[in-house]
Amino acid sequence: MELTAARRSFLCDTGFWQDRTALHEAASHGRALQLRQLIESGTSVNMVTVDNITPLHEACIQSHPNCARLLLESGAQVDVRTIHGSTPLCNACSSGSLECVKMLLQYGAKVNPSLTALTASPLHEACIQGNVEVVRLMIASGAKLEAYDVYFGPPLHIACAKGRLDCVRELLNAGANVNSVKFHETALHHAARVNMLDMIELLMEYGANVYASDNHGRKPVEYTTPSSPSYVCFRFYESNPLSLQQLCRITVRRMLGTRASEVIGQLDISHRIHNYLQYCDHPTSLQTVT
Repeated sequence: MELTAARRSFLCDTGFWQDRTALHEAASHGRALQLRQLIESGTSVNMVTVDNITPLHEACIQSHPNCARLLLESGAQVDVRTIHGSTPLCNACSSGSLECVKMLLQYGAKVNPSLTALTASPLHEACIQGNVEVVRLMIASGAKLEAYDVYFGPPLHIACAKGRLDCVRELLNAGANVNSVKFHETALHHAARVNMLDMIELLMEYGANVYASDNHGRKPVEYTTPSSPSYVCFRFYESNPLSLQQLCRITVRRMLGTRASEVIGQLDISHRIHNYLQYCDHPTSLQTVT
């Protein structure tokens, strides 16, 4: 039987499945002039590698906004996904490039692409990287606060696990569920593991359940070292329930959900109560035991 050479196959209209091209290399290394020359010579901006990575992915992974802009202006597909499901926006959030993120959103990138077993959401990626400005932008753009990743759970969990205190604060202010669970594990369990007292205090102020048990039957305190500041903090909260005033604040914000900050800002209340409801002041509950 006569054998013929296999022709290149197409993946929709994103280009050929082949190895990295000169366009990929130029985008990856931030060579905007070379990139422009290649585009003007007729090279397709949507060429993909064997794992479906486009030049736009490369520009965003390496934080090269000038290259990303050239590609987008030349017709690069803004939501094309790699073989693992990552979009350019996922890559931009992962690299912490605020400029790339803004640009992709301007070109209509999906803030909440469907999750796969192999990729996290853009908000998850931003929390892992720890760029609070990117996290803030993603939240303002409508990122789902409870998007569930099979490995990390919701974004709040990964922000705690990575010790990203500022990102945790942004998520909680935006209305993230402080007691969301992944296999019975809560954000407070992660805060205990990374031994961050400020994070534990913050989660408790937003109503974290100090008694929650994970799938091993362990409470957060059981992930701390006895006599450590974190351990003392947990024992304090176990022995001293939150005040009625604190419980009222938590209840109000929980009822308002993700619109809490917006609605509270419109209420006809005193400046002092407004600041309290918005967590503008953070009283330290452990002052009495230090």
